[in-house]
Amino acid sequence: MDPVLETVSLTLWRSDAVVLFDWLKSTDLNAIPMRHPAEKQALTDLLTRLEGHTDIPYGESGTGLTEDEVDAARAAVARDMGW
Repeated sequence: MDPVLETVSLTLWRSDAVVLFDWLKSTDLNAIPMRHPAEKQALTDLLTRLEGHTDIPYGESGTGLTEDEVDAARAAVARDMGW
């Protein structure tokens, strides 16, 4: 099997997924320092997977996440920060 096409499975806390999706959706990836174009593509791929392969209603075609839901996810993630 081509190592480039291999996949990995990842379990992600729902609040982390919401925070990551919201950040990726609202961030200009062109403004983030990147060492290689593949890094931007990997972030874009993560955004696509979060949007299309979870049960969280991110998309504009669905009900979408409310600002309250995003704020609650941020608070939950920040509560577990050890730094």
